[in-house]
Amino acid sequence: MAYAEVAAGYEDCPSWAPFLGFFGAAACGILANFGAAWGTWKSGLGLCRMGVNHPGGMIKNLVAIIMAGVLGIYGLIVAIIIAGRITEPDNSVGYNTYSQYNGWAHVGAGLTCGLSCLAAGGTIGMIGETGVIATGLRAEGNMARMFRSMPGTGGGGKGGGDDGEDGAGGAGGGVPDTTVVMGDENKLFVGMLIMLIFSEALALYGLIVALIVSQASYSCGE
Repeated sequence: MAYAEVAAGYEDCPSWAPFLGFFGAAACGILANFGAAWGTWKSGLGLCRMGVNHPGGMIKNLVAIIMAGVLGIYGLIVAIIIAGRITEPDNSVGYNTYSQYNGWAHVGAGLTCGLSCLAAGGTIGMIGETGVIATGLRAEGNMARMFRSMPGTGGGGKGGGDDGEDGAGGAGGGVPDTTVVMGDENKLFVGMLIMLIFSEALALYGLIVALIVSQASYSCGE
């Protein structure tokens, strides 16, 4: 019975193996940037809506957009590492040096980081949009209640004075509502910040796993 001759290393290192590595690098970069764009888009919309009535909180509430932008950096790091580990075919020996083993490891690493960043971006965007708007509304509500006049205690509202001074005092002579706690919108901001931190951690977990998986290596011909 005749057996077909098989070139050593061909099954482990086929010519299409580098496709897996390039696919892993591309998927990581694309998905991570998609997550960063998603988070920036949603958080930016909320920030613009909040800034109409509470422009003083614009700078403080940029934290969600900054966290969303970091996701793209995670994808960039892993994509560069994967692309740097893709080796060229060795013409001197006549076979491919990049193995299937490396290719599947790089696909796994790229998808792990990319999908983690995508999930984190969506979470950051939704939390950022809702949290920023809520923080601005709370701050504006506090300001409105603070400067809303309470009824005066004097009899000027009935126009008791001859020159009308008491009547004018009764019309606009209320006292500020001192029961309002100014700055309590910061409690909302702290809660939003904690949620954003744990949302960012999802991408960080994916980054760590991707870095570990991408180190797996098997070279053809060894």
